[in-house]
This record gives sequence, structure tokens and C-alpha cells, in this order.
Amino acid sequence: MDVIPAIDLLNGACVRLYQGDYARSQLFNDNPVEVALQWAKQGATLLHLVDLDGAKTGQLVNHQAIAQIVQAVPIQVQVGGGLRDFASVERLLNLGVHRVILGTVAVENPKLVADLCQAFPAQIVVGIDARNGKVATRGWLETSEVLATDLAQQMQESGAATIIYTDIHRDGTMQGPNLEALRELAAAITIPIIASGGVSSITDLLSLLALEPSGVSGVIIGRALYTGDIELTDAIRAISQGRWQDVLPDIDSSAWV
Repeated sequence: MDVIPAIDLLNGACVRLYQGDYARSQLFNDNPVEVALQWAKQGATLLHLVDLDGAKTGQLVNHQAIAQIVQAVPIQVQVGGGLRDFASVERLLNLGVHRVILGTVAVENPKLVADLCQAFPAQIVVGIDARNGKVATRGWLETSEVLATDLAQQMQESGAATIIYTDIHRDGTMQGPNLEALRELAAAITIPIIASGGVSSITDLLSLLALEPSGVSGVIIGRALYTGDIELTDAIRAISQGRWQDVLPDIDSSAWV
């Protein structure tokens, strides 16, 4: 299972939101390249970048910061936020971005997603951000009537390489991932799932590791890395070894599955 640090970009800086609320953003570092290099040096093999300004406006806003990160780090980068046309996706891939993440267009323009999957196979990821099982769009400012599981099945048929699932009520709260929703999603599709939102401890990570056989292949961690509640090197070691008994010998893993 991949442990993927998140870098959320707002006005060119690295921030974290609470439950997707732009009014409740917390600045962690005004130099996102410095943050990216830090995670790379600590063992990350993939970074998750989100253009929060782009997610609101529907246009790529933090292009300069993204370009600087891609050029600076020796690891792969995936980018999402405001990618709602073919040209923006192509621009990022030409820049050296490994994969792009589509969100709002998966609901509003699914044909575009299918076209992009055909043009750039294995490089299109669909981000499904849900409130109470329903998909949120436009930087989480709107909630549709589309069920997350239905959209995931549709995107799998369109050729999406991976689904990133975020439970908005858990995002930034450090209350643990929504395991029930992830199990439901994993039962509905066969392509890999990356979990996002709520991870606050090694225990949370290992609870997700128990879902790896079901198709949960990665986890994105945000706030917990920035607050120090999780050390990236410890997280990578725990996940890669998969030895929950060595890390947390008193935990009963049967409660996770």
C-alpha cells in the first residue's frame, strides 16, 4: 500500500482545510517546494497535489508552484483541482506530472473523462469526494445527487486507472477513515482505490492495510503529517512491513475487517 503525502495549494502556499471549508484553512508553509522535498527525502514515492484555487474557479491557478515541485523532486506527482478541459490535463502531463485527478467533470462531463482516459491511458485518476455517500463537486462547494458507488462504476467503465475516495466529513478532522464506505466502494469496482480523509495515526493506517486485499492500494495523508501526529518514515515502514503486531502489539486487527 502506498503512503502518499498531500500538498494542498492555496495562493501558492501549502495549507490544510477542515472538512473542505476554505474559510477554515491553516497555513503550514508558504514554500510548497520545500515541503515536497521534505516528503521525498523521508521516503515518499508519490505526492498528491491539489490546486484548491483551481477547484473553486475551474481553472488551473497554481501552475507555477506545481511546475516548481515537479522539477524539484525525483519522485512522481499526481495533481488535481480545477481540471475541467482537455487542454489543462494535457498541459500538466506535458509538464511531467505522472497522473491527473479529475473530479467535477466526472459528474458534469463524463464524456470528457472517457476521452481523456483513451488519450492518456493509465494517467487519469478520478477523485470522488462524498458527503453522506453523495458526490460533492466544485471544490466541495456543491453536493450532487450522484451516489459515489454509481460514479465509481461509471468511471471504471470509462477507463479510469484509479479512484481516490475522500469522505469530506472526515477530511482534516483526524477522526479516522470511513472504513465502511471504503468497503462498500471496493465491493462495487475492481480498479484500485486510494483512501483519503481522516487519517490521524498508525492505527488508522493499519486499519486501511486490512482493506488492501479488497482493492485499497494507497492512502493519502495530510494534516496528520503537518501536525506531527504521524511521522512519514514511521508510516512507510509500518505499511511496507505490514507487521501490525510489531508496531501495535495490543491492537486486535480482527476489529478492522
